[in-house]
Amino acid sequence: MVTNKPSCIGQSLVVSFGLYRRRYETRVPNLGECADMKRDHPDVFGQMLIDASAGIDVREIVEREDHFLVSGLPVSRYLTSYKEWPLVQQKAITLAKGRVLDIGCGAGRHSLYLQENGFDVTGLDISPKAIQLCRERGLKKTVLMSIDRISISLGKFDTILLLENNFGLLENSAKAKRLLGKFYLATSETGRIIAQSSDPYTSQDPDTLDYQKTNRANNRMSGQLKMRLRYRRLISSWFDYLLVSKGEMREILKGTGWKVRRFLEFDHWSYVAVIEKLQKKPAKSSVRQM
Repeated sequence: MVTNKPSCIGQSLVVSFGLYRRRYETRVPNLGECADMKRDHPDVFGQMLIDASAGIDVREIVEREDHFLVSGLPVSRYLTSYKEWPLVQQKAITLAKGRVLDIGCGAGRHSLYLQENGFDVTGLDISPKAIQLCRERGLKKTVLMSIDRISISLGKFDTILLLENNFGLLENSAKAKRLLGKFYLATSETGRIIAQSSDPYTSQDPDTLDYQKTNRANNRMSGQLKMRLRYRRLISSWFDYLLVSKGEMREILKGTGWKVRRFLEFDHWSYVAVIEKLQKKPAKSSVRQM
């Protein structure tokens, strides 16, 4: 159930437990109607992690731009050990090699596991409190940085991690191609990307299907999302996120110098892609789009 209790009464909104898996629904007051909410808070996610690490039962609440609220997942999952990870992430992490860049590292669970197993790993996140927590938990190398600023200045990596649906941080097809060009330059000749995403076309939720239809009518990909986080009285700024099918991922990779080597299945809607460099480099024009 939702543990982020509202502090005022407003319009009722549907909260669905699982964006692409309809399980339970409830109605909660519209927190956006509260006068004392702290909007455009710079680090809602980081505060959620800090509180979860202190033992507070924090649940992730995401509001989509059509006011559809998603909740139910405990934030404590970002603090779990290897044995508690989904099987697909346990399998995926074994494919990491060499020097590793963990993009959107959160509380550092994947980075810490790799570090404990002798890897040279750097955790990167845009959240100051997430990076603070990573350091407190013992991660030696961290970078407070937006994904947009990744460059060769960080050095060359052999593996880039985008687990926990972090392929979504690429936001849209055009930006994804630009960032993949940056990743190409920031990785070794045998570099790979291990990326997790969810297939948006598996949803049967009518509100989500309407949202996808609107996206397509506006020349957006079906799985493009504009959303924000809510926690207690805190509301983040709106941000973009991307969910793609396997076919869409392959299409995005065209011309970037990357290709899918194989997919690791999770269930009917979530998967991990093992992405590797083509032997032939992409045209210079593709790489310059950064």
